[in-house]
Amino acid sequence: MQYRRFGRTELQMPVFSCGGMRYQFKWQDVPGWRIPRDNQRNVEATIRRALEVGINHIETARGYGTSEMQLGRILPTFPREKLIVQTKISPKADAKEFRQEFEKSLAYLKLDYVDLLSLHGVNTDELLHDSIKPGGCLEVARQLQEQGKVRFIGFSTHGPSDVIVKAIETNQFDYVNLHWYYINQFNWSAIEAASRHDMGVFIISPSEKGGMLFKPPQKLVDLCYPLSPIVFNDLFCLSHPQVHTLSVGASRPEDFDEHLKTLPLLENSEAVLLPILHRLEKEAIATLGEDWVKTWHVGLPKPEATPGGLNIQVILWLRNLAIAYDMIEYAKMRYNLLGNASHWFPGAKADRVRELDLRQCLTHSPHADKIPALLEETDRLLGGQTLKRLSQT
Repeated sequence: MQYRRFGRTELQMPVFSCGGMRYQFKWQDVPGWRIPRDNQRNVEATIRRALEVGINHIETARGYGTSEMQLGRILPTFPREKLIVQTKISPKADAKEFRQEFEKSLAYLKLDYVDLLSLHGVNTDELLHDSIKPGGCLEVARQLQEQGKVRFIGFSTHGPSDVIVKAIETNQFDYVNLHWYYINQFNWSAIEAASRHDMGVFIISPSEKGGMLFKPPQKLVDLCYPLSPIVFNDLFCLSHPQVHTLSVGASRPEDFDEHLKTLPLLENSEAVLLPILHRLEKEAIATLGEDWVKTWHVGLPKPEATPGGLNIQVILWLRNLAIAYDMIEYAKMRYNLLGNASHWFPGAKADRVRELDLRQCLTHSPHADKIPALLEETDRLLGGQTLKRLSQT
Protein backbone atom coordinates (compact mmCIF):
# COMPACT_ATOMS: atom_id res chain seq x y z
CA MET A 1 0.00 0.00 0.00
CA GLN A 2 1.04 3.59 -0.55
CA TYR A 3 0.22 6.38 1.89
CA ARG A 4 -0.19 10.13 1.64
CA ARG A 5 -0.16 12.86 4.27
CA PHE A 6 -3.81 13.68 4.93
CA GLY A 7 -3.39 17.42 5.06
CA ARG A 8 -3.09 19.20 8.40
CA THR A 9 -4.17 16.06 10.28
CA GLU A 10 -0.68 14.66 9.58
CA LEU A 11 -2.26 11.19 9.35
CA GLN A 12 -0.58 8.84 6.91
CA MET A 13 -3.63 7.89 4.88
CA PRO A 14 -3.69 4.86 2.56
CA VAL A 15 -4.49 5.90 -1.01
CA PHE A 16 -7.50 3.56 -0.82
CA SER A 17 -10.02 3.63 2.01
CA CYS A 18 -12.52 0.98 3.08
CA GLY A 19 -15.95 2.61 2.71
CA GLY A 20 -18.70 1.08 4.83
CA MET A 21 -21.93 1.56 2.91
CA ARG A 22 -22.03 -1.60 0.78
CA TYR A 23 -21.56 -4.57 3.08
CA GLN A 24 -24.01 -3.79 5.86
CA PHE A 25 -27.16 -5.86 6.46
CA LYS A 26 -29.73 -3.03 6.48
CA TRP A 27 -29.92 0.68 5.76
CA GLN A 28 -31.89 1.11 8.96
CA ASP A 29 -30.96 0.29 12.55
CA VAL A 30 -32.15 -3.15 13.59
CA PRO A 31 -31.53 -5.25 16.72
CA GLY A 32 -28.18 -7.01 16.54
CA TRP A 33 -29.73 -10.46 16.74
CA ARG A 34 -31.40 -9.87 13.37
CA ILE A 35 -28.07 -9.60 11.53
CA PRO A 36 -27.45 -12.92 9.73
CA ARG A 37 -24.23 -14.71 10.56
CA ASP A 38 -23.24 -14.97 6.90
CA ASN A 39 -23.57 -11.22 6.48
CA GLN A 40 -21.51 -10.51 9.60
CA ARG A 41 -18.84 -12.99 8.57
CA ASN A 42 -18.59 -11.21 5.20
CA VAL A 43 -18.17 -7.82 6.89
CA GLU A 44 -15.43 -9.18 9.11
CA ALA A 45 -13.66 -10.89 6.21
CA THR A 46 -13.82 -7.63 4.24
CA ILE A 47 -12.24 -5.66 7.08
CA ARG A 48 -9.53 -8.29 7.56
CA ARG A 49 -8.73 -8.20 3.85
CA ALA A 50 -8.53 -4.41 3.90
CA LEU A 51 -6.05 -4.48 6.77
CA GLU A 52 -4.03 -7.29 5.16
CA VAL A 53 -3.36 -5.07 2.12
CA GLY A 54 -2.61 -1.98 4.22
CA ILE A 55 -6.01 -0.24 4.02
CA ASN A 56 -6.32 0.84 7.63
CA HIS A 57 -8.80 3.68 7.06
CA ILE A 58 -12.31 2.36 7.80
CA GLU A 59 -15.05 4.83 6.91
CA THR A 60 -18.74 4.62 7.83
CA ALA A 61 -21.66 6.83 8.89
CA ARG A 62 -24.58 6.99 11.27
CA GLY A 63 -26.77 7.04 8.16
CA TYR A 64 -25.46 3.67 6.95
CA GLY A 65 -27.87 1.59 9.01
CA THR A 66 -26.23 -1.43 10.63
CA SER A 67 -22.74 -0.62 9.32
CA GLU A 68 -21.47 0.87 12.59
CA MET A 69 -22.98 -1.92 14.70
CA GLN A 70 -21.40 -4.56 12.51
CA LEU A 71 -18.03 -2.81 12.55
CA GLY A 72 -18.27 -2.69 16.33
CA ARG A 73 -18.02 -6.48 16.38
CA ILE A 74 -14.68 -6.54 14.54
CA LEU A 75 -12.77 -3.25 14.96
CA PRO A 76 -12.07 -3.63 18.71
CA THR A 77 -10.22 -6.88 18.00
CA PHE A 78 -7.41 -4.95 16.27
CA PRO A 79 -4.78 -2.67 17.86
CA ARG A 80 -6.57 0.69 18.05
CA GLU A 81 -3.49 2.74 17.16
CA LYS A 82 -3.21 0.94 13.82
CA LEU A 83 -6.70 1.97 12.66
CA ILE A 84 -7.99 5.24 11.22
CA VAL A 85 -11.73 5.14 11.90
CA GLN A 86 -14.12 7.70 10.45
CA THR A 87 -17.82 8.14 10.96
CA LYS A 88 -20.20 10.82 9.71
CA ILE A 89 -23.19 12.52 11.35
CA SER A 90 -25.67 14.68 9.43
CA PRO A 91 -25.96 18.30 10.60
CA LYS A 92 -29.03 19.06 12.70
CA ALA A 93 -30.80 22.35 13.34
CA ASP A 94 -30.70 21.31 17.02
CA ALA A 95 -27.08 20.53 17.90
CA LYS A 96 -28.23 18.37 20.84
CA GLU A 97 -29.54 15.86 18.29
CA PHE A 98 -26.14 15.88 16.59
CA ARG A 99 -24.43 15.00 19.88
CA GLN A 100 -26.95 12.23 20.58
CA GLU A 101 -26.35 10.73 17.14
CA PHE A 102 -22.60 10.81 17.65
CA GLU A 103 -22.85 9.09 21.03
CA LYS A 104 -24.96 6.40 19.38
CA SER A 105 -22.29 5.95 16.70
CA LEU A 106 -19.50 5.61 19.25
CA ALA A 107 -21.52 3.06 21.24
CA TYR A 108 -22.21 0.99 18.13
CA LEU A 109 -18.56 1.11 17.08
CA LYS A 110 -17.48 0.07 20.59
CA LEU A 111 -14.59 2.52 20.48
CA ASP A 112 -13.43 5.21 22.88
CA TYR A 113 -12.86 7.69 20.06
CA VAL A 114 -12.95 8.12 16.29
CA ASP A 115 -10.02 9.54 14.38
CA LEU A 116 -12.18 11.43 11.91
CA LEU A 117 -15.67 12.87 12.42
CA SER A 118 -17.45 14.31 9.39
CA LEU A 119 -20.46 16.56 9.31
CA HIS A 120 -22.29 14.42 6.77
CA GLY A 121 -23.95 15.98 3.74
CA VAL A 122 -23.11 19.68 3.96
CA ASN A 123 -24.88 20.12 0.63
CA THR A 124 -26.67 23.47 0.98
CA ASP A 125 -26.14 26.91 2.46
CA GLU A 126 -28.75 26.09 5.11
CA LEU A 127 -26.91 22.93 6.21
CA LEU A 128 -23.63 24.82 6.26
CA HIS A 129 -25.29 27.44 8.47
CA ASP A 130 -26.58 24.74 10.85
CA SER A 131 -23.05 23.38 10.98
CA ILE A 132 -21.06 26.53 11.74
CA LYS A 133 -23.53 28.81 13.57
CA PRO A 134 -22.77 29.64 17.23
CA GLY A 135 -23.95 26.69 19.30
CA GLY A 136 -24.23 24.57 16.15
CA CYS A 137 -22.96 21.15 15.19
CA LEU A 138 -19.36 22.21 14.63
CA GLU A 139 -19.24 23.64 18.12
CA VAL A 140 -20.46 20.31 19.50
CA ALA A 141 -17.84 18.50 17.41
CA ARG A 142 -15.16 20.74 18.97
CA GLN A 143 -16.43 19.83 22.44
CA LEU A 144 -16.21 16.15 21.55
CA GLN A 145 -12.68 16.79 20.33
CA GLU A 146 -11.76 18.40 23.67
CA GLN A 147 -13.18 15.35 25.45
CA GLY A 148 -10.90 13.06 23.44
CA LYS A 149 -13.74 11.37 21.56
CA VAL A 150 -12.75 12.87 18.18
CA ARG A 151 -9.30 13.60 16.79
CA PHE A 152 -10.05 15.57 13.61
CA ILE A 153 -13.17 17.21 12.16
CA GLY A 154 -14.17 17.44 8.52
CA PHE A 155 -17.25 17.43 6.33
CA SER A 156 -18.65 15.33 3.52
CA THR A 157 -20.65 16.81 0.69
CA HIS A 158 -22.64 16.06 -2.43
CA GLY A 159 -23.30 19.78 -2.88
CA PRO A 160 -22.39 22.26 -5.62
CA SER A 161 -18.85 23.57 -5.82
CA ASP A 162 -19.71 27.04 -4.53
CA VAL A 163 -21.16 25.64 -1.29
CA ILE A 164 -18.16 23.32 -0.87
CA VAL A 165 -15.69 26.16 -1.38
CA LYS A 166 -17.64 28.33 1.05
CA ALA A 167 -17.37 25.60 3.71
CA ILE A 168 -13.64 25.15 3.01
CA GLU A 169 -12.97 28.88 3.21
CA THR A 170 -14.28 29.00 6.78
CA ASN A 171 -10.99 27.23 7.61
CA GLN A 172 -12.85 25.32 10.33
CA PHE A 173 -12.40 21.82 8.91
CA ASP A 174 -9.40 19.50 8.71
CA TYR A 175 -10.54 17.50 5.67
CA VAL A 176 -13.32 17.08 3.10
CA ASN A 177 -15.08 14.10 1.48
CA LEU A 178 -16.31 15.07 -1.98
CA HIS A 179 -17.01 13.80 -5.49
CA TRP A 180 -14.39 14.17 -8.20
CA TYR A 181 -13.24 11.70 -10.85
CA TYR A 182 -12.65 11.51 -14.59
CA ILE A 183 -16.26 11.79 -15.73
CA ASN A 184 -17.09 14.51 -13.20
CA GLN A 185 -14.42 17.12 -12.60
CA PHE A 186 -16.75 19.96 -11.58
CA ASN A 187 -15.32 20.14 -8.04
CA TRP A 188 -11.70 20.78 -8.94
CA SER A 189 -11.97 24.35 -7.60
CA ALA A 190 -12.97 22.88 -4.24
CA ILE A 191 -9.98 20.53 -4.23
CA GLU A 192 -7.71 23.48 -4.99
CA ALA A 193 -9.28 25.39 -2.10
CA ALA A 194 -8.79 22.41 0.22
CA SER A 195 -5.16 22.22 -0.84
CA ARG A 196 -4.66 25.91 -0.03
CA HIS A 197 -6.00 25.26 3.47
CA ASP A 198 -3.91 22.10 3.87
CA MET A 199 -7.00 19.91 4.24
CA GLY A 200 -7.17 16.19 3.65
CA VAL A 201 -9.04 15.24 0.44
CA PHE A 202 -11.10 12.05 0.32
CA ILE A 203 -12.86 11.13 -2.95
CA ILE A 204 -16.32 9.61 -2.50
CA SER A 205 -17.38 6.56 -4.52
CA PRO A 206 -15.09 6.87 -7.58
CA SER A 207 -16.14 3.49 -8.97
CA GLU A 208 -19.91 3.65 -8.31
CA LYS A 209 -20.81 7.34 -8.63
CA GLY A 210 -17.81 7.66 -10.95
CA GLY A 211 -19.53 5.58 -13.60
CA MET A 212 -20.58 2.14 -12.27
CA LEU A 213 -17.16 1.05 -13.40
CA PHE A 214 -17.50 -2.44 -11.94
CA LYS A 215 -19.81 -3.23 -14.91
CA PRO A 216 -18.63 -0.88 -17.67
CA PRO A 217 -19.92 -0.83 -21.25
CA GLN A 218 -17.65 -2.48 -23.80
CA LYS A 219 -16.93 0.84 -25.48
CA LEU A 220 -15.48 2.24 -22.25
CA VAL A 221 -13.48 -0.94 -21.72
CA ASP A 222 -11.95 -0.55 -25.18
CA LEU A 223 -11.19 3.14 -24.70
CA CYS A 224 -9.42 2.51 -21.36
CA TYR A 225 -7.33 -0.42 -22.61
CA PRO A 226 -4.81 -1.70 -21.46
CA LEU A 227 -6.24 -0.62 -18.09
CA SER A 228 -9.65 -1.52 -16.77
CA PRO A 229 -11.99 1.48 -16.31
CA ILE A 230 -11.59 1.10 -12.53
CA VAL A 231 -7.80 1.22 -12.67
CA PHE A 232 -7.84 4.08 -15.19
CA ASN A 233 -10.12 6.15 -12.98
CA ASP A 234 -8.13 5.38 -9.82
CA LEU A 235 -4.89 6.31 -11.57
CA PHE A 236 -6.43 9.50 -12.97
CA CYS A 237 -7.52 10.61 -9.51
CA LEU A 238 -4.32 9.64 -7.72
CA SER A 239 -2.10 11.20 -10.38
CA HIS A 240 -3.15 14.49 -8.75
CA PRO A 241 -1.17 14.91 -5.50
CA GLN A 242 -3.95 17.12 -4.09
CA VAL A 243 -6.03 13.93 -3.80
CA HIS A 244 -5.11 11.76 -0.84
CA THR A 245 -7.45 8.77 -0.74
CA LEU A 246 -10.20 7.09 -2.79
CA SER A 247 -13.09 5.26 -1.22
CA VAL A 248 -13.51 1.61 -2.16
CA GLY A 249 -17.10 0.76 -1.23
CA ALA A 250 -16.32 -2.92 -0.80
CA SER A 251 -19.21 -5.36 -0.43
CA ARG A 252 -16.89 -8.41 -0.14
CA PRO A 253 -13.18 -9.05 0.38
CA GLU A 254 -12.44 -9.49 -3.35
CA ASP A 255 -13.62 -5.96 -4.17
CA PHE A 256 -10.21 -4.49 -3.34
CA ASP A 257 -8.32 -6.60 -5.85
CA GLU A 258 -8.88 -4.57 -9.03
CA HIS A 259 -8.05 -1.30 -7.28
CA LEU A 260 -4.75 -2.65 -5.99
CA LYS A 261 -3.56 -3.04 -9.60
CA THR A 262 -3.25 0.77 -9.64
CA LEU A 263 -0.43 0.91 -7.11
CA PRO A 264 2.50 -0.20 -9.35
CA LEU A 265 1.43 2.38 -11.96
CA LEU A 266 1.53 5.46 -9.77
CA GLU A 267 5.20 6.29 -10.36
CA ASN A 268 4.62 6.39 -14.12
CA SER A 269 1.05 7.65 -14.16
CA GLU A 270 1.45 10.40 -16.74
CA ALA A 271 2.88 8.12 -19.43
CA VAL A 272 0.22 5.47 -18.76
CA LEU A 273 -2.68 7.92 -18.73
CA LEU A 274 -1.87 10.15 -21.71
CA PRO A 275 -2.88 7.80 -24.54
CA ILE A 276 -6.10 6.83 -22.75
CA LEU A 277 -7.01 10.44 -22.04
CA HIS A 278 -6.37 11.24 -25.69
CA ARG A 279 -8.67 8.42 -26.87
CA LEU A 280 -11.45 9.43 -24.49
CA GLU A 281 -11.33 13.06 -25.59
CA LYS A 282 -11.11 12.12 -29.25
CA GLU A 283 -14.18 9.90 -28.95
CA ALA A 284 -16.16 12.58 -27.14
CA ILE A 285 -15.35 15.09 -29.90
CA ALA A 286 -16.16 12.58 -32.64
CA THR A 287 -19.60 11.81 -31.20
CA LEU A 288 -20.61 15.16 -29.71
CA GLY A 289 -18.67 17.78 -31.65
CA GLU A 290 -15.64 19.77 -30.53
CA ASP A 291 -17.49 23.02 -29.83
CA TRP A 292 -20.04 21.20 -27.67
CA VAL A 293 -17.40 19.24 -25.72
CA LYS A 294 -15.52 22.42 -24.87
CA THR A 295 -18.44 24.74 -24.12
CA TRP A 296 -21.60 22.75 -23.26
CA HIS A 297 -21.40 23.65 -19.56
CA VAL A 298 -20.95 27.41 -20.07
CA GLY A 299 -23.67 29.67 -18.69
CA LEU A 300 -26.00 26.95 -17.42
CA PRO A 301 -28.35 27.96 -14.59
CA LYS A 302 -28.64 26.23 -11.24
CA PRO A 303 -31.82 24.18 -10.66
CA GLU A 304 -33.23 26.81 -8.30
CA ALA A 305 -32.91 29.43 -11.06
CA THR A 306 -34.53 27.24 -13.72
CA PRO A 307 -38.27 26.92 -14.48
CA GLY A 308 -39.52 23.61 -13.16
CA GLY A 309 -36.30 23.19 -11.15
CA LEU A 310 -34.60 21.32 -14.02
CA ASN A 311 -31.00 20.32 -13.33
CA ILE A 312 -29.87 21.21 -16.83
CA GLN A 313 -26.17 20.71 -16.19
CA VAL A 314 -26.60 17.18 -14.84
CA ILE A 315 -29.06 16.21 -17.60
CA LEU A 316 -26.72 17.34 -20.37
CA TRP A 317 -23.73 15.76 -18.61
CA LEU A 318 -25.51 12.39 -18.49
CA ARG A 319 -26.46 12.73 -22.16
CA ASN A 320 -22.80 13.30 -23.00
CA LEU A 321 -21.74 10.14 -21.16
CA ALA A 322 -24.48 8.03 -22.72
CA ILE A 323 -23.64 9.14 -26.26
CA ALA A 324 -19.85 9.39 -26.08
CA TYR A 325 -19.06 6.30 -24.01
CA ASP A 326 -22.24 4.16 -24.14
CA MET A 327 -22.67 4.73 -20.39
CA ILE A 328 -26.43 4.38 -20.75
CA GLU A 329 -27.06 2.20 -17.70
CA TYR A 330 -25.17 4.59 -15.43
CA ALA A 331 -26.83 7.63 -17.03
CA LYS A 332 -30.29 6.10 -16.57
CA MET A 333 -29.57 5.29 -12.95
CA ARG A 334 -28.50 8.86 -12.16
CA TYR A 335 -31.11 10.56 -14.35
CA ASN A 336 -34.01 8.76 -12.70
CA LEU A 337 -32.85 9.85 -9.25
CA LEU A 338 -33.58 13.46 -10.19
CA GLY A 339 -36.61 14.76 -8.37
CA ASN A 340 -36.38 12.10 -5.65
CA ALA A 341 -33.05 12.57 -3.89
CA SER A 342 -33.53 15.99 -2.22
CA HIS A 343 -30.33 17.98 -1.67
CA TRP A 344 -28.19 14.87 -2.21
CA PHE A 345 -28.88 15.02 -5.96
CA PRO A 346 -31.06 18.09 -6.56
CA GLY A 347 -33.23 19.20 -9.42
CA ALA A 348 -35.86 17.72 -11.69
CA LYS A 349 -35.85 15.58 -14.83
CA ALA A 350 -36.74 16.95 -18.27
CA ASP A 351 -39.99 15.01 -18.65
CA ARG A 352 -42.02 18.26 -18.71
CA VAL A 353 -39.59 20.41 -20.64
CA ARG A 354 -42.14 21.21 -23.39
CA GLU A 355 -44.26 23.04 -20.82
CA LEU A 356 -41.39 25.31 -19.76
CA ASP A 357 -39.98 28.52 -21.19
CA LEU A 358 -36.22 28.26 -20.70
CA ARG A 359 -35.19 31.23 -22.82
CA GLN A 360 -34.45 33.64 -19.99
CA CYS A 361 -32.45 31.19 -17.83
CA LEU A 362 -30.33 30.17 -20.84
CA THR A 363 -29.34 33.67 -21.98
CA HIS A 364 -25.69 33.06 -21.00
CA SER A 365 -25.39 29.70 -22.78
CA PRO A 366 -23.84 29.58 -26.27
CA HIS A 367 -26.17 26.64 -26.99
CA ALA A 368 -29.41 28.20 -25.77
CA ASP A 369 -31.31 27.54 -28.98
CA LYS A 370 -30.75 23.80 -29.04
CA ILE A 371 -30.71 22.91 -25.34
CA PRO A 372 -34.51 22.50 -24.94
CA ALA A 373 -34.55 19.91 -27.73
CA LEU A 374 -31.52 18.14 -26.26
CA LEU A 375 -33.23 17.97 -22.87
CA GLU A 376 -36.29 16.42 -24.46
CA GLU A 377 -34.09 13.95 -26.36
CA THR A 378 -32.30 13.02 -23.13
CA ASP A 379 -35.58 12.27 -21.38
CA ARG A 380 -36.57 9.94 -24.21
CA LEU A 381 -33.17 8.22 -24.01
CA LEU A 382 -32.83 7.93 -20.24
CA GLY A 383 -36.28 8.40 -18.71
CA GLY A 384 -38.03 5.60 -16.91
CA GLN A 385 -38.95 4.48 -13.43
CA THR A 386 -38.17 6.91 -10.63
CA LEU A 387 -35.33 5.64 -8.44
CA LYS A 388 -34.43 6.15 -4.79
CA ARG A 389 -31.08 6.63 -3.12
CA LEU A 390 -29.73 3.48 -1.47
CA SER A 391 -30.35 4.95 1.97
CA GLN A 392 -34.04 5.39 1.09
CA THR A 393 -34.51 1.73 0.24
